[in-house]
Amino acid sequence: MMRVLSVASECSPVVKTGGLADVVGALPAALAAEGVEMRVLLPGYPQVLRAVDRTGPVMEEWDLFGGPARVVSAQAAGLDLLVVEAPHLYDRPGSIYLGPDGHDWPDNPERFAGLCWMAARIGREGLGGWQPDVLHCHDWQGALVPEYCPRTPGERPGIVLTIHNMAFHGLAPPSRVGSLRLDPWRFHAEGYEYWGQISALKAGLLGADRLTTVSPTYAAELMRPEGGMGLDGVMRRRREVVSGILNGIDEDAWNPATDPAVAAPYDSPEGKAPNKAALRAEMGLADAPGPLCVVVSRLTSQKGLDMLLGVLPALLERGGQLALLGSGEAWMEQAFRDAAGPSVAVRIGYDEALSHRLLAGGDAILVPSRFEPCGLTQLYGLRYGTIPVVGFTGGLVDTVINASPAALAVGVATGLQFHPVTADALHGALSRLCDLWHDRDVWLRMQRNAMAQPVGWAPSAKAYARLYRDIAPVR
Repeated sequence: MMRVLSVASECSPVVKTGGLADVVGALPAALAAEGVEMRVLLPGYPQVLRAVDRTGPVMEEWDLFGGPARVVSAQAAGLDLLVVEAPHLYDRPGSIYLGPDGHDWPDNPERFAGLCWMAARIGREGLGGWQPDVLHCHDWQGALVPEYCPRTPGERPGIVLTIHNMAFHGLAPPSRVGSLRLDPWRFHAEGYEYWGQISALKAGLLGADRLTTVSPTYAAELMRPEGGMGLDGVMRRRREVVSGILNGIDEDAWNPATDPAVAAPYDSPEGKAPNKAALRAEMGLADAPGPLCVVVSRLTSQKGLDMLLGVLPALLERGGQLALLGSGEAWMEQAFRDAAGPSVAVRIGYDEALSHRLLAGGDAILVPSRFEPCGLTQLYGLRYGTIPVVGFTGGLVDTVINASPAALAVGVATGLQFHPVTADALHGALSRLCDLWHDRDVWLRMQRNAMAQPVGWAPSAKAYARLYRDIAPVR
């Protein structure tokens, strides 16, 4: 049995701000079928401690970046967890990343260095006979693990770093090299130094044995200046150890045939009709002569939703409607509130059950992202027969078959892609969407294709298991 410790800042359903949590929460069950025993190491935020059943401390640390800490074993939602209890780092209200002023907690570098420090200790020492063969670290919050667990063949676990979003580097000023317990001799361009600052992400990119991204196209994009967020050179340097492994979704949690959140469970496109009627009633929308488009998203420029604001009148002119659920940048939240009307329904906030009903009731789901490492929303759309309209980037390219003339001719299209990712191109995609929606035979075929497309974790779990076995030390 291969043993893997997953090191992450969030894990669904225990604590979640985005898709990272969904991936971290889904991997243990998916990998169990491949003979991998995975435990997840999480910070002890208040919401984590409330959600888990603790079974006792398994490791003590007298000074974890400013105070005592311990690791406790815990379970929640079928997950085997290890939780870092360090009140001075994690016992805070509100967001796990942001203070009351909406900005990063000033000590975020130490907070997630603490997570990495304990992961490295577990990797070197084990816990009561449980010794991980591989440490699987996620994003910058887990990326300092290689610095605390230097490469010593046969004496440390293999280390994998998965890049879910290259936009966040985990930067800190050089004055914190000592307080973060980093080797000062590695603060240079060939180490973790990045334009005069400490970059946790760069440390992980250089120190991990293998790098993965959450889609093949995103892996290629990170090698180029326009996609690498300043670290494209590092990615090219390490290209031989980079793999693009596509994310999947939990097909039990997202199953329209058994979903308790939807008005009428269904297993074919024809079953969407009562859900569409129920969604319109819930959101205050009347019948309309065009497609009901839905958005479930963070409201940020990365997600391209500022472009949607600009082309929304054109969709409405074609008889289309919009139902949106999300939160994010204050100006964008207000702009969508201002756009609300007889054909536009807006809910600001997070509502898991409503997101399921939007997927079940919508005709199309809009994901006009400017960059998208993988994206899960379009996968939910495919699963629910809700046609994705996506920007031509990252995992959106890898998961949606564009309704090109060739794809339509052979009957394989599952959605619409638009390129370049601009407002004009999105306008054209929404116009195509309306045309296709009115051709009921073509639309029904696309829906059936979408619902039949594999979107689960099985292929990706096999790929991760192979990678783990390649780098695990011989014990």
